[in-house]
Amino acid sequence: MDQDFIEIIRARENNLKNVSLRIPKRKITVFTGVSGSGKSSLVFDTIAAESQRQLNETFSAFVRNLLPKFGQPDADALRNLSTAVVIDQKRLGGGSRSTLGTISDINPLLRLLYSRIGEPHIGGSNVFGFNDPTGMCPECEGLGKVSTMNLAKFLDRSRSLNEGAILFPPFAVGTWYWKLYAESGHFDSDKKLADYTEAEMRQLLHGSGGKFVVEAQGRAMQAEYEGLVPRFTRLYLKKDLNAMAARNRETVLRFITRGRCTVCEGTRLSELVRGCRIDGHNIADLCAMEITELAAVAEGWSQPQVKTIVESLRERLRHLVTIGLGYLTLDRETSSLSGGEAQRVKMVRHLSSSLVDMMYIFDEPSVGLHPSDILPLTELLMELRDKGNTVLVVEHDPDLIRAADHVVDIGPRAGTRGGEVVYEGGLDGLYRADTLTGRWITRQVPMKTEFRTPTGHKTVRDGTANNLRGVTVEIPTGVLTVVCGVAGAGKSSLVERAFLEQHPSAVVIDQAAVGTSNRSTPATYIGLMDHLRKAFAKANKVSASLFSFNSKGACETCQGLGFVQTDLAFLDPIRSICEECEGRRFMPEVLAHRLRGRSIDEVLEMTALEALEYFGEDATALPVVRALNDVGLDYLRLGQPLSTLSGGECQRMKLASELHKRGSVYVMDEPTTGLHMSDVEHLLKIMERLVEQGNSVIVIEHNPDVIKNADWVIELGPGAGSKGGEVVFQGTPYELLEAGHSVTGAYLRQSG
Repeated sequence: MDQDFIEIIRARENNLKNVSLRIPKRKITVFTGVSGSGKSSLVFDTIAAESQRQLNETFSAFVRNLLPKFGQPDADALRNLSTAVVIDQKRLGGGSRSTLGTISDINPLLRLLYSRIGEPHIGGSNVFGFNDPTGMCPECEGLGKVSTMNLAKFLDRSRSLNEGAILFPPFAVGTWYWKLYAESGHFDSDKKLADYTEAEMRQLLHGSGGKFVVEAQGRAMQAEYEGLVPRFTRLYLKKDLNAMAARNRETVLRFITRGRCTVCEGTRLSELVRGCRIDGHNIADLCAMEITELAAVAEGWSQPQVKTIVESLRERLRHLVTIGLGYLTLDRETSSLSGGEAQRVKMVRHLSSSLVDMMYIFDEPSVGLHPSDILPLTELLMELRDKGNTVLVVEHDPDLIRAADHVVDIGPRAGTRGGEVVYEGGLDGLYRADTLTGRWITRQVPMKTEFRTPTGHKTVRDGTANNLRGVTVEIPTGVLTVVCGVAGAGKSSLVERAFLEQHPSAVVIDQAAVGTSNRSTPATYIGLMDHLRKAFAKANKVSASLFSFNSKGACETCQGLGFVQTDLAFLDPIRSICEECEGRRFMPEVLAHRLRGRSIDEVLEMTALEALEYFGEDATALPVVRALNDVGLDYLRLGQPLSTLSGGECQRMKLASELHKRGSVYVMDEPTTGLHMSDVEHLLKIMERLVEQGNSVIVIEHNPDVIKNADWVIELGPGAGSKGGEVVFQGTPYELLEAGHSVTGAYLRQSG
């Protein structure tokens, strides 16, 4: 048997049409194709899922019960798989206690270093951890921030308890917590707080002790009095806000004031730990340095007893710099890292591995990178390959595609019109292939020759967010403005922080997920479902709630999900189509109703393209459906779960929901993410149309084709982190070409 190739026999996952393929091992294979063509279905849902599933089966039943579950992909066979390491763009979690230093495993090395050669010696490596009780600041408990209750927002002193003087929703009139004050016997519940004596107010806010009886759920319960401040602190402030559900966190944040801990000055560490130093630096000093600066400091450590630790540190820091993250600091919270930054951090964790014959799988690793940073990235992929590993990359960037040993082009289009291998082979053959990728990889998008005149300006004054150095800049209105610069230069700080703080009415279209539920769909997100329910109800003279799979009309067996999942403990869960509704989600009597000849589930099974014809006479629904098609999501089914969408598709979904607005300022964060080269031109037409309708469009972008077609370009730089944060260029794309100091201009000149 030839084991130099991964063999896939008749894969049918999602939209794949019986794909059979041989992928060379120990090579870099790049998978290309338009968004929705089936690349991820083949690479992640088939190859990676089967490799991880089979690896999990090698563990004991007890361990398998603790591991993620991977279902068996729909394919006849997969052969010669290696162990898969998936490096995707999912954001790094971990809450407020997780930092770049902890997630990259650099902090443990620093802690070990200080426990060996730090002066004065204060104990083992655990002492230097802000997540360890022995090392954390006692005031903020290792968070670096202190949250305090904002009494001005919490209480309305012009009201009594019965009138709702406590404004915090979980303590509102009638709730359990409200009863603990109104029925405590300490207060006249009809007396306004403004009329409370000093003793009464002290009792309300800080009192303690004293048992009393409260009526709850039809029975008497005994409770002990606790003031508002200690109760709120215990229930909310002593917990990690980032670990709360989003809705609860937003509620709490409205009633607190957050600031840097004054005891540890935000370092998270105790005074004892901060007193231990190496060459004048304590461990907090090192974590606050940019990676490039820290790497230089590490070169000065030569003590023989820590040689192994220092070598490991230097290697990890060098990889972070090489991969374009030298502008970050180790104390940066992981939740603040972008998807692209998170992916590159994950990549670094594997670069020092000596394992071979692994299969590394990347999801658009070029995301968030300036074109000038692509070369170091390709060198890292080659380093992984040259160690004897198989590297599989889903990618749209032409420069990264050119680094491939082998290319698999999926298409020809998206959705049901995709799912086939339209080209397989080397780069030379791709250039000649009659596919979208083959035609576009060598195509040069021309630079705009006529530039609009701004209708005015919106000014950002003294922007100081993150690395911005008191930036004041005028952003023109009524035109397409592109903000560019190397990763970490300050683009997001300028636009998403400084600009939006000073101009909060702007419409923001970013890449955050639009939904993670199996019950959220394109139809529900863009507002089409509400119209559909009313239209079906009116046509059939029944209740509109019948036409919701989240309400009365849901199939009773599967509760409107369309499938039934059986948990088999340590075995893979089995998800089977609901036998009652046959996957249609609704009760039989609901499906009997028709609107223009179609049942509700048949309408939800339509793609956005098919829906154009169906809603052709519907003045309310047609513009909404047309918007989905306009942003390139014509292949999505109206009832497809939003949890299956990529970051780029989520962003275009948001764009579709906002296209109807006029006179707005649109802010877009790298909208070409996840887009094939052929789709970028389509996106540019949408941006142009928005501007023609009287809107202002501000785009954070690296894509050269978008920069070439801007009316105005603002470049941040000149470098990243502390070397950036300044406006280094303002002008038209033509003027950018002539700017000798511009990194972006230099790339545009080289690429033609």
